[in-house]
Amino acid sequence: MTKRTPISDFAANLRDNSYFMHPREINLPQTRTDILSGLTVALALVPEAVAFAFVAGVDPLVGLYAAFIVGLITAAFGGRPGMISGATGALAVVMVSLVAQHGVQYLFATVVLMGILQILAGVFRLGKFIRMVPHPVMLGFVNGLAIVIFLAQMEQFKIPDGNGGHAWMSGMTLWITLALVAATMAIIWVTPRITKAFPAPLAAIGLVAIAVIMFDVPVPRVGDLASVEGGLPPFAIPNVPFTLETLWIILPYAVILAAIGLIESLLTLNLVGEITNQRGGASKECLAQGAANTVTGFFGGMGGCAMIGQSMINVNSGGRGRLSGISAALFLLAFILVGSSIIELIPLAALVGVMFMVVIGTFAWQSIKLMARVPFADAFVIILVTIVTVYKDLAIAVVVGVIVSALVYAWNAASRISATTHPSKSEPGARVYDIQGPLFFGSATRFQELFTPLEDPDTVILDFAASRVVDQSALQAIEAVAEKYDAAGKRLMLRHLSQDCHQLLNKAGQLMVDADDDPDYRLSVDYDIQLGRFGGH
Repeated sequence: MTKRTPISDFAANLRDNSYFMHPREINLPQTRTDILSGLTVALALVPEAVAFAFVAGVDPLVGLYAAFIVGLITAAFGGRPGMISGATGALAVVMVSLVAQHGVQYLFATVVLMGILQILAGVFRLGKFIRMVPHPVMLGFVNGLAIVIFLAQMEQFKIPDGNGGHAWMSGMTLWITLALVAATMAIIWVTPRITKAFPAPLAAIGLVAIAVIMFDVPVPRVGDLASVEGGLPPFAIPNVPFTLETLWIILPYAVILAAIGLIESLLTLNLVGEITNQRGGASKECLAQGAANTVTGFFGGMGGCAMIGQSMINVNSGGRGRLSGISAALFLLAFILVGSSIIELIPLAALVGVMFMVVIGTFAWQSIKLMARVPFADAFVIILVTIVTVYKDLAIAVVVGVIVSALVYAWNAASRISATTHPSKSEPGARVYDIQGPLFFGSATRFQELFTPLEDPDTVILDFAASRVVDQSALQAIEAVAEKYDAAGKRLMLRHLSQDCHQLLNKAGQLMVDADDDPDYRLSVDYDIQLGRFGGH
């Protein structure tokens, strides 16, 4: 049987039914929904891509090209149908210093290298490590991103002040904008209760846009951000010196961008998977993201990753297939090529209203009640990850959350080490310590405190049937206990070490254990540390 690899899975996408279905097998209602969902997403992508391009310090078309190319490739080959990718703020804030110091061509080279690193992550199946992210970290991630999306919309309530800067809206402009935002949200809430023939966000954007255009309502439009008119993205090799000096400049940025992009993409993949009841695809997503960014760097794009806001718009609009993401990318290209004059008339208030509904739907409201019932440590992790996501960035938030969760687990596991004592049945006059709980670096000190060498009889047996020797710190702890008993002139014996503990002791080269397996405990001998020999039982 041929061995499956990420590359073979990636290539197999070209042959499966999700790409080329027989005409009789096409689900026409779902196809229509996917296309309309893609149109809705494309409309929401325009201001986001332009805004993130400004954050990174590049031309708006650089952000739009990235949204098109990354969105198209990941939609076609990614690990989760229905997920949307494009230019994101999490990457833009890292790119801005690179662009400021070295220029946009270095950014394109960095994006190419970033994509190569992500492809390697997919080849070596590093995406599976996303399973190590605990649920409290996921809740904090979702809540933090919901807040970030909300705060990002605040920029749309600013208008040029005439001096090259921006000032907050005021007066009638502010009230009209707020009214349009509220109207958009109301239409999104009402539409599914009337009909599900088309996505509610699309209906809201369309109705509000028509009203604003017909009555020439004086509110900011998409065109006030920047022109979205352009041509096809041109192919060009980044214009940078191909030297080691260039590599050392772009490598740190590429590593950071690749890590942030994969973390955000894989967490979004899990979130979309929970909503659509799908699993797997982490390595495939790494490959798709990598391929997308590599191509984007050669076509003048700023790179990107999964976008939780647009993914939620798509999923909540009914988009479930790959066609929804592909449609979004193609509609976006159409806007750039031929539809810019129309798209630039859409009021920003309508798009803000859509994103506010995304915020409401994304925030894990149940986590507020949950924090009163879960352990304090889990509640703390949820709040910590949320705060770090808002005030720093997603990658740092997830790493911090995982580290704190791991430390909490280690502390709890360390506190579970204990021992009960009783007389030995096989060794007259000996005392048996039945060890319970894992023996590792966190519990090593507590383990040593369980014994009283001066008060114990001449022979002591440590029974590990209910324990596990995990690491080098555990071996050192056993050695320390053995030395205390040896100094007291007493004999210490080890019993019922599991096979993996047996192997670990052998590798350490200090406590040599070698014996036949036992059906219950997998090791059927005692080890006499003082005499350096084995005894049956």
